[in-house]
Amino acid sequence: MLTIAAFVFVLGVLIFVHELGHFLAAKAVGVGVPRFSIGFGPATPLQFRRGETEYRLSWIPLGGYVKMASREEQEAIGALEGGDADEQFPPEKLFENQSLGARIMVISAGVIMNVVFAFIVYFCVSFVYGRAEDPTTRIAGVTEESLPVEASALLELPYGSQVIRINGDTVASYNAIGEAILDVRSEHLLFEFAAGIEPIMVRIPGVEAEARVNLYRALIPLHEARVAGVLVGRPAHEAGIEAGDFVLRINGDTIRTWYEMVDLIEPGAGESLALEVQRSDSVVAMVVVPTEETVRDLLTGEERQVGRIGIGREVIEPIRVQFGLGGAVTEGARLTWDDASRVLFTLWGMVTARISPRELGGPIYIGQVSGQIAQAGLLPLLLFMAFLSVNLAVLNLLPIPVLDGGHLVFLLIEGIRGKPLSVNVRYRLTQVGMFLLLGIMAFALTNDLFRAIGN
Repeated sequence: MLTIAAFVFVLGVLIFVHELGHFLAAKAVGVGVPRFSIGFGPATPLQFRRGETEYRLSWIPLGGYVKMASREEQEAIGALEGGDADEQFPPEKLFENQSLGARIMVISAGVIMNVVFAFIVYFCVSFVYGRAEDPTTRIAGVTEESLPVEASALLELPYGSQVIRINGDTVASYNAIGEAILDVRSEHLLFEFAAGIEPIMVRIPGVEAEARVNLYRALIPLHEARVAGVLVGRPAHEAGIEAGDFVLRINGDTIRTWYEMVDLIEPGAGESLALEVQRSDSVVAMVVVPTEETVRDLLTGEERQVGRIGIGREVIEPIRVQFGLGGAVTEGARLTWDDASRVLFTLWGMVTARISPRELGGPIYIGQVSGQIAQAGLLPLLLFMAFLSVNLAVLNLLPIPVLDGGHLVFLLIEGIRGKPLSVNVRYRLTQVGMFLLLGIMAFALTNDLFRAIGN
């Protein structure tokens, strides 16, 4: 139910924002609007009329539209829009009778509103919350199993190696390390380290997203295995573990990070584990038996059974980056632009066959991710919506008839020719655009189904 609710909320808000842009711009230039619809096709019972406009929720939840007054009947999409509107409008309120600039403004307004929505979310989050960053820049080790072969040189890094630059840019937090590794625009990764460690070049292009993600996951940040708290009645409390203890060894294996400790405890449900912890100046030995618990992976949504002993990790004091009004504006614009550039880079990668079209996600994938992110809270969900809003803006600018980008191409051609394309030509091109768009949607839906069954 949470997944369905998150999906409806996310898409509903983004579609409403986009169509509201068209609606407000049309009203501003004097174009009549007989219908404002969220969804396509026949109307549901949720509809009402106010003034000249009919507001409705339609049955096909794959978008929305603002139907504008026009004598040039859009036959290619009339059925998809639920049929004609009966309202008659005078010539001065018809869309085709407006100036070229006014029509461009109306068509562009949806995309502009999506970009503005993303900017406002990023601005508000930056201004109110700032940005919390993990100050760790030291690497405790590298997990060989998930490390791409192109990055095998990282296996030779000494324990606690400090990353100071990636591709020439200084990294002051683990967040910055992650952003640099996952940057789809970089052709390689040049790691530079402190303490005289030789730089390491990793030749994995950013478009190879899976390899970059595996590289990032293989790195183990240096977070010590120090216990911050112990839950009463749980195995750790019964074994005598106390807050402040530093775990040194489990079953004789030396522990250097929190993650190494977790990796040994999780598969040990019901088994006796011999722990050695440092407490002040003493080393204390004890036996703990983890209990089995069910946990859900927030990225995949999969549930698994793991061992837990009831301890909490020491909270790492984050680097808190605060923004004033001007700084929040700059940060909001930067994040919005980063999203747009990544989408453009990905699209270009698909066109040039450097990125597999299997990366394309459809409504099922969006619904799954929305549900998973919603579990983490409202703030992560809003940030995800901002990212999707930028995606929607960029994709709507593609020069495909039916999309805003296709309509803008028609208007550009009209500006160059001094007269519009004939209604028949636009009708034929719109039909082609509709079939192309339906094909893309079907392909994305197929990708979603393959992901769902694990292929």
